[in-house]
Amino acid sequence: MAHRKAGGSTKNTGGAQPKYLGLKKHDGELVHSGNILVRQRGTVVVPGNANVRIGKDHTLFAVASGKVKFFTKRKQHFNGSFSSVKAVSVV
Repeated sequence: MAHRKAGGSTKNTGGAQPKYLGLKKHDGELVHSGNILVRQRGTVVVPGNANVRIGKDHTLFAVASGKVKFFTKRKQHFNGSFSSVKAVSVV
């Protein structure tokens, strides 16, 4: 005799809607104020030096018109160590 019951199948999976995360504007593209640049979970990409702000869900958006520029930036942690992070600005 079997010692385990049969597993069966579930019918209530696969209902999650896509979240449409990722880059919305790429390097060199022209953007206007209010355009979304990156949709993300957490700060994978950080705002750069100019004209980019971060929303409460970590969305990066432009606050001025210009050209998108992606680059790497050195970020200092609270313990004094540095790491390299991706950043975006509008120039």
